[in-house]
Amino acid sequence: MASLLRFLPSRNATSAQRTSTDSDGARNEKAPAKLAQESDVSSLNSREIVTAEDPDLNPGELSFDEDTAGGMGRHLGVFTCTLLIVGRIIGTGIFSTPSSILNSVGSVGASLMLWVLGFVLSFCGLFIWLELGTMFPRSGGEKVYLEAIYKKPKHLATIIFAANAILLGFTASGCIVFASNILVSAGVEATRWNERGIALGVIFFVTLLHGLTPKLGVLVMNGLSVFKVVLLLFVVITGWVVLGGGTRVQDPHFMFRDAFAGSSHSSYDYATATFKVLNAYAGWSNVNYVLNNVKDPVRTLKIAGPLGLGICAVMYLLANVAYFAAATKHQIDSTGVTVASLFFGNVFGAQAQKALTVFVALSALGNVITVTFAASRVNQELAKEGIPLPFGNKFWASNWPTGMSPLPGLIIHLIPSVIIILGPPPSVAYPFILDVEGYPGQIINLFVVVGLFWLRWTKPHVTRPFKVWWPLAVFFLAASVFLLVAPFLRPPGGIGDTPPLPYYLYCLVGIAVMAFGVLYWAAWRVVPRWFGYEFLPRKETLSDGTVVTLFSAKRID
Repeated sequence: MASLLRFLPSRNATSAQRTSTDSDGARNEKAPAKLAQESDVSSLNSREIVTAEDPDLNPGELSFDEDTAGGMGRHLGVFTCTLLIVGRIIGTGIFSTPSSILNSVGSVGASLMLWVLGFVLSFCGLFIWLELGTMFPRSGGEKVYLEAIYKKPKHLATIIFAANAILLGFTASGCIVFASNILVSAGVEATRWNERGIALGVIFFVTLLHGLTPKLGVLVMNGLSVFKVVLLLFVVITGWVVLGGGTRVQDPHFMFRDAFAGSSHSSYDYATATFKVLNAYAGWSNVNYVLNNVKDPVRTLKIAGPLGLGICAVMYLLANVAYFAAATKHQIDSTGVTVASLFFGNVFGAQAQKALTVFVALSALGNVITVTFAASRVNQELAKEGIPLPFGNKFWASNWPTGMSPLPGLIIHLIPSVIIILGPPPSVAYPFILDVEGYPGQIINLFVVVGLFWLRWTKPHVTRPFKVWWPLAVFFLAASVFLLVAPFLRPPGGIGDTPPLPYYLYCLVGIAVMAFGVLYWAAWRVVPRWFGYEFLPRKETLSDGTVVTLFSAKRID
C-alpha cells in the first residue's frame, strides 16, 4: 500500500507543475513565430512544433510537456524502435493465417496478390501515420490524431477510440497460437482447457514482466524480435532449397502451376481475407503508440517505420512462397493455425516438426510481449486524458509500482485478454478475433485519413516534418471504404469463415463496440447536464512526474 501511495498526487508537486506549465505556456505564446523559422533538424525534433505554432491543434487536455512527463523518459532508439515494429508485425500472422487466407480466396495466385495488396496498403497507411506522428510526437497513436482533428463534440473521439482500444485491444490470439504450437511440439492433444491454461500463463507472465521489470522486458522483447527475424529467414532460405529440389518434397512447383485455378469470385471472401492479411501486417504504427519513450521521435519514426515494415514485407512474401512450395492446397487448408508446423514437417520430418514448432511458439510469445508493451502505454494515455475509469484515473495513469512502467495500464490490457481466452472455443475464437479486431480498426483508419485531408485543407501552413503523397492517402481511403462495405455482402452459400457464426457477426460486434463508446460518452458528457451538472477538468501531478487530468462534477449556474 505504501508503494501505491507514492504515486498519488502531491500538493507541492501539483503547484510546482502548474507554475511550470503556466510559465511554459507564456513562453510558448511568444514561441510560434520563432519556432516556425527554425530550420535545423534537432530543434524541429525536440519539440511539438505544430501545437506551438497553432495551440488550437493541441490534442486533448494536456500540453506537450505535461503529456511527455513521467515514466522512463526517452530511452528507445532507432534499433529498438525498428525491432518494436518488426516484433509486432512478425508473430502469429505469417506462421498461422496463410491457411485461412488460402481457404478464403481459393487459389495460390489470389492469396499472393492479397499479400502484395496488404504490403501496399500498409505502406500507404505508414506514410499517413508518419505525417501525423511527426506532427504530434506523443504516445497514443490514433488517440492523439483523432483528438487533434475532431474537437467537437468534445471527448467523443477519445471515448470511441478508448472503447475499441480497451475492449478489443487484447492479445488473446497470440496466446492461443503459442499454446497450440507448444502442445503440438510436446505431442500432447490440445483440449479446451490445456490450451486455455497455457494461454493464460502467457498473458500473466508478460504482464508481470513489463510491469515489474521494465528494463528486462525491453531486452526480452528485442531478443525475441531478432530471433523472429532469424526464424523467418530460415523459413525463406529453406523455401529456396525446396524450390531447387534439394529436399524430400516431391514436386515443389505443383502449387504454382495454374496458380489462379479455383479462385473465389465473392467480394466477401476477399474482404475477409484482406482483414487477415492486414492483421498479419499490423504493427507498422507500433512506434506511434510509445513516442513519449522515443529519443528524437521525429527522426526515429521516419527511419524505423519504413525500415521495419520493409523488412517484414519482403520476408512475408517469400515465406508464403516457401509454404506453397512445401505443401498441397488440401494440406494447407486443413492445418488450422499451425501452417508453419506443416511446413517443417513436410520438409524435415515429424521429429523436426515438433522441435521447430517450439520456435514458432516463441515467435508468438514475442508478439504478445511487443503488443502488450505498446497497448499498456495507450491505456495509460487514455487514463491521463481523464477518461472515466473504475476506481479513478490516478491509479490507472500511474507508473506504479516501479515508477518506470505502467502496471495499471497492463492490467487494463490483461482483463479483456483473459475474458477472450476463457470465452469461446479456441478453434472458433482465433479467426473470429482476427475479424472482430480488424473491422472497427478500419473505421478508425477511415476517420484518421479523412482527418488528414481536413488538416491539409484547414491548416495548410503548419509545419509537417513528413508529408505523404496525397494519391497514396486517397488509395488508403478507398480501400478502407471497401473493407467496411464488402463484409456485409452475402458470401456463397451464406457461410462465412467462422461457422456456425453468421458471416456478418464480426462486423456487428465491431460496430457495437464503437456504439458502446458513444453511449459511454453520452452518459458522461450529456446525461449529467439533464440534472444540472457538468464535469470540469483539473490537472494533478503524481509523484513519479506523470500529469493526469481529473474531472469533477460541478453544478451548472
